[in-house]
Amino acid sequence: MAQNLRFSEEPAYRHGQAPKTAVILCNLGTPQAPESKALRVYLAEFLSDPRVVEIPRWLWLIILHGIILRFRPSKSAKKYASIWTEEGSPLRVWTQAQAQSLQERFSNAQEHVSVRYAMRYGQPSVSEVMDALKTQGVTKVLVLPAYPQYSGTTSASVFDAFYHWSLKTRTIPEYRFINHYHDHSAYINALASRIEQHWQLHTQAPLLVMSFHGVPERTLMLGDPYHCECYKTARLLAERLGLQASQYKVTFQSRFGKAKWLEPYTEPTIRALAQTGHEHIDVICPGFTSDCLETLEEINMEVRHAFLEEGGKIYNYIPCLNNEPPWIDALYAIACQHLQGWSLEAPSASDLHNSRSRAMELGAKD
Repeated sequence: MAQNLRFSEEPAYRHGQAPKTAVILCNLGTPQAPESKALRVYLAEFLSDPRVVEIPRWLWLIILHGIILRFRPSKSAKKYASIWTEEGSPLRVWTQAQAQSLQERFSNAQEHVSVRYAMRYGQPSVSEVMDALKTQGVTKVLVLPAYPQYSGTTSASVFDAFYHWSLKTRTIPEYRFINHYHDHSAYINALASRIEQHWQLHTQAPLLVMSFHGVPERTLMLGDPYHCECYKTARLLAERLGLQASQYKVTFQSRFGKAKWLEPYTEPTIRALAQTGHEHIDVICPGFTSDCLETLEEINMEVRHAFLEEGGKIYNYIPCLNNEPPWIDALYAIACQHLQGWSLEAPSASDLHNSRSRAMELGAKD
């Protein structure tokens, strides 16, 4: 089997080179522009991932290319256009800002770590980022998904991208993958800080709705821990905020297709709240670390309209963690926890000289 592998060209290994460490913050991805053509390219890559759609592949590819990619791109392009900024896609803007801020934290601590961001679908791809880091001599890579709650549809797919890149690489860096941090105290504190900041500026609503991204219910039956981790995040956040069970509700958004997904669904639930007399609610999306289409257009526009249409009076959307300092603190804490045992100090000139001299001596003996 190894004889069939075709390795890509890569920098020659240099004996005695100092080990270099990188942290890669990986998010879902975004189209290059809010246009049908760009959406078609993005959706084709995203929806072709067997981790995302778990039905017989031959059947799904017929549906995807025969129906979905013919009609969905233009509809999605309009949605993206409604939230696009001068800097580009909000998800890309915030993910890039988070990576830059995390890099500053490591640099200020005089820790020799390179921080980059990558997208599972779209640009910059995992392969592009890994190619660049390998050229720079990076030998240790910590993969930090932007998904606090683990799911085979998200976190595992990110890991797949690194394995796929590794298939064409002869000298593979040492990897560490962060599966989840849904119950990490720094993450919970960052969420609580975001909500408390909102409450200082606005009146606290009687009910806080925590909307997580949905996945097919079948994934739960097959053993995916995502559902349970969402509820644990919600419980820990409620405890941190001092909320009683009657003061918060967990829902799941962004249903796709006709299969049954995790319930309760966000929009129908919020419509029902308005219909039963809830005039004021706060809504936050704890599973999204960057504002994006699903938060800005779906939750802050579509679901807001649904609530007001059914008689609700005050609907406050609380933004994602984005580039808030408590979230950068959390990213730093999470990364440092998983970097333990890896040297983060820049090698001295004498260390490099001694290492290379020793390598030359060993080479001469050989």
